[in-house]
Amino acid sequence: MIVVGAGIVGAACAWALVRGGHRVTVLDSQSPGSGATAAGMGHIVVMDDSSAQLQLTRYSQELWRQMAPQLPAAAEYVQSGTLWLAADTTEMELAEKKAALYQSFHIAARMIAPAELSTLEPHLRPGLAGALLVPTDAVVYSPVAAAWMIDQVRCGGGKIIIGAPVTGLASGRVECADGETLEADAIVVATGTAISRLLPELPVRSRKGHLVITDRYPGFVKHQLVELGYLKSAHATDADSVAFNIQPRATGQLLIGSSRQYGDESRQVNHEIVRAMLRRAFSYMPDLSGLAALRTWTGFRAASPDHLPIIGAITGRPGIYAAGGHEGLGITTSLGTAMLLADMIAENRTQIDAEPYLPARFENAGQLPEAANG
Repeated sequence: MIVVGAGIVGAACAWALVRGGHRVTVLDSQSPGSGATAAGMGHIVVMDDSSAQLQLTRYSQELWRQMAPQLPAAAEYVQSGTLWLAADTTEMELAEKKAALYQSFHIAARMIAPAELSTLEPHLRPGLAGALLVPTDAVVYSPVAAAWMIDQVRCGGGKIIIGAPVTGLASGRVECADGETLEADAIVVATGTAISRLLPELPVRSRKGHLVITDRYPGFVKHQLVELGYLKSAHATDADSVAFNIQPRATGQLLIGSSRQYGDESRQVNHEIVRAMLRRAFSYMPDLSGLAALRTWTGFRAASPDHLPIIGAITGRPGIYAAGGHEGLGITTSLGTAMLLADMIAENRTQIDAEPYLPARFENAGQLPEAANG
């Protein structure tokens, strides 16, 4: 079997296939975990924008929890929990609904009153209505996690070929830029925003984001902090948007986000967007303005129209499978994606319903042309 892509999703797919007893070759033009995987936050979070998203993120988070004891210390897996911040009573009502939903699925969640919130995170501004704490959410340094999974593939007899751009696909065949052709019964395409270059029938768009990392300030922030308004930002279709999202790292550094842009394919930092993002962050945590920022960078999320990943066999292309369109949840859902695909390829029953993620959902909605062989 061949996995095209050695980011977190491709690495996880290859790892799951090797664990299932398959011989796997991984192809990538870059080193493992060096693309979008290295550019993003490592938040492993349960999300509930839809029932399908809730099922996949919950399933995948549990897989991460099972894997965590095996990960090297450099992967910095920490179950720090998420505080969803409510700015006013309306958002507090949303937080309460979110808590009730999580609890109905036996996901630990509890409401936090303003007094307790100021104790948990004293640098937040006063006047917030409260928060929802989801203590099982975690963070991980995803490039190390991806590299570790690739090492497990290699130890399991897999072959890793780096510096091998893939230029074309056909049933049972992968064509590389150097003219070499590789053959396999099953081919998994997990190339992030580049997936539509190999599978143009997939409606995947690139969505640009910015992150800022600070110097080391141990204990300044203890939880992943996300404003409830982030959900509106994440759902915006074409407009640029920013929201407060901050992540404490094991190093004591802080990752500050987030922003979303369609239509900007440049890797250059948009300073206007960064200023807006930081103004938003300072409005929730004023003391951030006194910290030293070390670096700002950009990355690109691979987004599908319905905000769900595209996982499964491509119609009209026997033996070719997609694993893409994860947008900002690629780290979280990588392991769930991998296990779903491994079960599909082995024709086993999947642990959760795979129907919502299948590529065919876009064909049925008239959004995809029929894929052609080769």
